[in-house]
Amino acid sequence: MPISDFPVQPSLVDLAPSRTGLTGIIDIGSNSVRLVVYQGLSRTPPTIFNEKVMAGLGRGLAANGRLSDASMDVSVAALARFALLAHDMGVESLRIVATAAVREAANAQAFIERVRQVCGLSIETISGEAEARGAALGVIAGIPEANGVVGDLGGGSLELIRVQGGEAHERISLPIGALRLDAVRKRNPRALGDFIRKSLDKVDWAAKGKGLPFYTVGGSWRALAQLHIHLTGWPLPVVHQYAMDVGSPARLVRTLAQRSPKSLKSVPAISGTRAPSLPGAAMLLSATVKRLGSSCIVASAYGLREGLLFAQLSPEQQREDPLLAACRAEGERQGRFPEHGDLLFQWMDGLFRGAGEPPGDARIRFATCLLSDVAWRAHPDFRAERGFDFALHGNWVGIDARERAMLAAALYACFGGDFAAPQALILPRLAEPAALVRARAWGLALRLGQRLTGGTAAPLTASRLTRENGTLVLSLSPDHAPLYGEAVARRLKALAGAMGAEPAFRVG
Repeated sequence: MPISDFPVQPSLVDLAPSRTGLTGIIDIGSNSVRLVVYQGLSRTPPTIFNEKVMAGLGRGLAANGRLSDASMDVSVAALARFALLAHDMGVESLRIVATAAVREAANAQAFIERVRQVCGLSIETISGEAEARGAALGVIAGIPEANGVVGDLGGGSLELIRVQGGEAHERISLPIGALRLDAVRKRNPRALGDFIRKSLDKVDWAAKGKGLPFYTVGGSWRALAQLHIHLTGWPLPVVHQYAMDVGSPARLVRTLAQRSPKSLKSVPAISGTRAPSLPGAAMLLSATVKRLGSSCIVASAYGLREGLLFAQLSPEQQREDPLLAACRAEGERQGRFPEHGDLLFQWMDGLFRGAGEPPGDARIRFATCLLSDVAWRAHPDFRAERGFDFALHGNWVGIDARERAMLAAALYACFGGDFAAPQALILPRLAEPAALVRARAWGLALRLGQRLTGGTAAPLTASRLTRENGTLVLSLSPDHAPLYGEAVARRLKALAGAMGAEPAFRVG
């Protein structure tokens, strides 16, 4: 049918479903300008739009202390687009924040006024203190147990913040951003080391970071983590909570000295505009962890923007577990029986909690239960693959690589996956064998519970799953005994086999 034969629908825009509660943040940094739109204000709000433009506002500061005309033109064009998109999306709350470049530029006020007139946006220039606190809260939002020092490397500045107990403590803002480092390196490569050391000497509380992790925030340091993942062949391409030893940055400095920026284009997720800043960023990271005496390096995907959102939450919301909150939301969105995850967790709890299960693993088991129905819409032959990928590569926080592997193994077993399949073979590289055996048993218990109940609640309250010496016993009340059939018996046998036990069924 020719395109001209399709009926015109002039009211199509009016028929589009409206979204409520959208929250947006425009982050005007020294290197990039970015708009992120979130679905509401919650512990882990889903991101529905994310776009950045590498405007390089801070590139001219080192030369003359001013924002260049070219970078302002690019920024204003990007902000005009972002303002229109936010309006058309129906964003209810839009915050526009500017950091070091606008904070320090001699012509910052002219830029702010131009943005107001052209884009209709009011820029909030935040202090180095506020920027540091926002970055720290972002790390706390994504890694609640964080205890160490946060380093947020922007284009114009480096913020260092001591975090502990869910709070930001000592902090300092240093004028050694990625763009400044690159400018110094290009003028005189030999001067870069002294420039970094003199700046870090100002951190008079550095000893408080000794023996603790260093949490990295910012695009250049995220790119270094992605490069390290690529070079080491790590099988999980997820930056958040990716850990490196403190000697890694020095090795990256040597590697980058032997590679051209163009050669880095082959590395996934590293843009051509980001590559030139990596040598200086690697040298700074190496010097920083040495100055602090850090124990390791942990990358954070959360930073200033997420910290600004986190600060708006109530104390009760801030105390929520970010992983469990996200899993609950996904379970409710994609599952058929939203309350079933909580019931399944309680139903199997006695089987695992008293059998040497580490306390932290119980949390991952709960997350598995909340996600146990997310793949039901997929074709039956691909549900296991869907659950595996959803768990391993999902946009989760508050979870490390080992825990992702356990979550993936559990959901893979829950949906009937074959652990000899190629995709499952990466799991032993991420978690120890005992953890994977335990996770597989979780999944088989979920598989049994779902078959037994058909997603209903009553059979879970009318049944018990217990281990008695070498026997795994499924007990059903007399009025629910007819639920025990061939399919249930097969799944009970599979779970018992995975736990080294014999299956048994009992009425009463």
